[in-house]
Amino acid sequence: MNRIHQVQKLTDNPFLNLYQFSGSQRNGEPLEYYVSSRAKDSSQLKAVTHEPKPDGVIIYGVYGPKKDRLVLVRQYRYPVGDYVYEFPAGLVDPGEDMMQAGIREMYEETGLTFHPIDGSAYQRPFFTTAGMTDESCGTCFGYCEGIPTNIHQEESEDIQVILADRAECRRILREENVAIMCAYMLMHFIASDGDPLKFIEEN
Repeated sequence: MNRIHQVQKLTDNPFLNLYQFSGSQRNGEPLEYYVSSRAKDSSQLKAVTHEPKPDGVIIYGVYGPKKDRLVLVRQYRYPVGDYVYEFPAGLVDPGEDMMQAGIREMYEETGLTFHPIDGSAYQRPFFTTAGMTDESCGTCFGYCEGIPTNIHQEESEDIQVILADRAECRRILREENVAIMCAYMLMHFIASDGDPLKFIEEN
């Protein structure tokens, strides 16, 4: 069985850091593994705490009186040097719960008012890319209203707000860069009939 014996923090950045894990493989041979994390120090790593505390929140917002559009963002992402379609998202600030973070992030990124619903069975944090980071995010589900605007975005953000119907979601999946967590939910939206959040009420 693989084991972690020692953890060393290699960087000291405000939002993301690199850690070196020294451990052993199943056959007992030594192993060096590198992990990116939002943890401020090694004691906060999920490999240490084993607590599923969410680092961030993703917001699945349904828009319009017919509940037939999703709120997406087309955001410039430095790691890929291009724009990527995603759901509005952000970090959970100290003292916030996921719902509070979802309401705040939706407003900051899109100018829209977000009304979350209780989807507790689906909102618990899940890992994003466990092969390279211990980051976990929860998803807030709900309905949005208002007029999209970018006036609340930070200067470092380059975000376009998209209110996408099913036809536009199909086009996005065929032609655009899409975050994988968003892509799966777009597939669900396309396949759904009527209110895409009715599956939460049924459970």
